[in-house]
Amino acid sequence: MSPTPAPHDHERLDTLLESSFRNLDIPPRPAILERIGTEMRNEDPDFLRISAAINTDVSLSAGLIKTANSPYFGIRRKVRSVREALMILGLRISSQAIAGLVLRQLFPASQNMVRFWDASARIARLSGWLAQRNPGGVWVPSEDAYTFGLFRDCGIPILLQRIGRYPAILAEANRARERDFTAVEDDSLPTNHAMIGCLLAQSWWLPEELCLAIRHHHSAASLEENAEIPLLSKGLIAYAQLAEHLLQHHTGLSLTREWEKLGASCQRLLNLSDEQLEQIRQDSADIATAEE
Repeated sequence: MSPTPAPHDHERLDTLLESSFRNLDIPPRPAILERIGTEMRNEDPDFLRISAAINTDVSLSAGLIKTANSPYFGIRRKVRSVREALMILGLRISSQAIAGLVLRQLFPASQNMVRFWDASARIARLSGWLAQRNPGGVWVPSEDAYTFGLFRDCGIPILLQRIGRYPAILAEANRARERDFTAVEDDSLPTNHAMIGCLLAQSWWLPEELCLAIRHHHSAASLEENAEIPLLSKGLIAYAQLAEHLLQHHTGLSLTREWEKLGASCQRLLNLSDEQLEQIRQDSADIATAEE
């Protein structure tokens, strides 16, 4: 059984750990992300070439334009083309947005997966809104908070596809009041969804702070002041955990016990009093319940 890494462990997954995941068939980095990554390393990126590649996939192009027009990016005029979205968002944000869109396409559209992605999209939306709203807490770019909300639990659909008994393990972890969510998984599996999600995010070239946040998002220890993960990673974890709490409060979706275990640390990081938290609960209702 692979031990859960300590929160201060910054190095990338080692060869032994990575080899233990090969049988799970981690989805490879999509070709479109390869192309964007190549252009990002060029001194003069070719936006026309990238936009042409994205335009070959109708759902990706529509999704990127929709993302660019979302309120998180504060663009005053309507974006109408992929090239315009790329120019306004930049390659880094565009790459993250496309990664989130591709991720959803990789898994069969079963009823359970539809509910999972709906909850993930709502958590992402709430996370971006919270990061914009709360300047007194840890500063997190709203686009990073949004992307993290989409990818935070991306290891779950991989394990659901590959391991027949995982639904029962997941249900037990969701009910756990005291034990770390991932500790429940580790008792039955050689890994957990946070580690799998981190591996996927790393292989897809997502920012390291986001990868570390995925890896440690169920760890209360990772939110302590002396935990040696980047402050940005802590902020990503805290905003998404608060977003999940708000989603549970308003809709009953994504029911877990994680706020009971992590809520106090999240409030401290985000500098939120109980009164401010209650106000956020009231103000977030429309965002939590809005349809995409």
